[in-house]
Amino acid sequence: MAINTTVSTATTAAFNKQFYDKKLIETAKTRLVHASFGQKRSIPRHNGKRVEFRKYDLFTPDQDALTLTEGVTPDGQSLSQSVVEAEVKQYGAYVEVSDLLDLTAYDEVIADSAELLGEQLGTVVEWVTRDAMCATTNVQYAGGKLKRIDLTADDKLTVEEVRKAVRTLKKNKARTFVTAADGSMRKPHYVCICSPDATFDLQNDPLWQDVSKYSNAEQIYSGEIGRLFGVVFVEATEAKVYGQSVYNFVNTVSGKTFTFQNRMTEAEKAYLSVPGNKIKCGSATYTLDSNPLTYNGAVPVIHVVETIQFEAGDLIYSADAGKPDAQTFMAPAVHATLVFGADAYGVIDVDGSGTMETIIKPHGSSGSLDPLNQRATVGAKVAAYAAKVLNPLWLVKIEHCVSA
Repeated sequence: MAINTTVSTATTAAFNKQFYDKKLIETAKTRLVHASFGQKRSIPRHNGKRVEFRKYDLFTPDQDALTLTEGVTPDGQSLSQSVVEAEVKQYGAYVEVSDLLDLTAYDEVIADSAELLGEQLGTVVEWVTRDAMCATTNVQYAGGKLKRIDLTADDKLTVEEVRKAVRTLKKNKARTFVTAADGSMRKPHYVCICSPDATFDLQNDPLWQDVSKYSNAEQIYSGEIGRLFGVVFVEATEAKVYGQSVYNFVNTVSGKTFTFQNRMTEAEKAYLSVPGNKIKCGSATYTLDSNPLTYNGAVPVIHVVETIQFEAGDLIYSADAGKPDAQTFMAPAVHATLVFGADAYGVIDVDGSGTMETIIKPHGSSGSLDPLNQRATVGAKVAAYAAKVLNPLWLVKIEHCVSA
């Protein structure tokens, strides 16, 4: 019996879209940790790409100024607001499914594609939110250090560091969370998002309270692993880690340019593409030029401002992680642990459309662009999304190293 495969495929895609959307969201959900705790805000449709978060500035508690004189009406005070703006962006990707693949494994391919796209987009949304949170100016360096490059392998996340962060939030009058993810009430608490390496260092402390000890009494967040000093810990595999971006050896030198011996990593390309970034050779520091990375054919060429004093075989490294070793100049990675209160940051989408959606274009849907009905696509899109710190005083970023 003859079957109209175009109609059949289109019907199947429409019938199963709810399943594929669910597959996409479930996969992405495992990644959305940083995005889960922000103040949610939507922009109404046709109102531009930017949103304003507004907050009232506190009145100054001046005891003398607020003392009343009998029978005298004091001057009134004026309200003032601070404004934080954010601009939404779109994110998306798709895969192509051939007609031959469709004939043999259509349902499996669609489901698997949705799962892979969900993980990819979920990770991107997580990175966008995480990086926005890590832009806070309220930074605490472990071990009493004053900057990231001073951190050594001994400067780990400890109970003492958590207590310091809690003290900072309390002194800054940061509001606590009082509800769980499902809206149910729970004890007032702050939230900490940390890497698995960070929790590994904390869990040996006798004061650590594992989630299994209180999970029957309270609703818990997805990924919640424990509690300490009124802070609920949620583990994130995508927690921010500041690794040493550049570590390579010089191949050739010419004027104020040079090349590397080894193939450049993506981290090196990203770092060396930013004008003004610093690189080091021994104790000497060089500044990347206004056009720092060009290509001679397939060979990357790095441009610096200063006259080069190094030569072939010398090590070039960046000082954007922990303290470099005195002999090897290799630096330990620095992890960012975030401790924050309610409304410390916000996440934004357009009229709720920031939710991930699956887009299925069946074979034959492209008309003359696909005359033999050979191509179908499975896509996923975040229509509009952004994240922004609203009150840096309510979000503490603890930078620290971890155990090997």
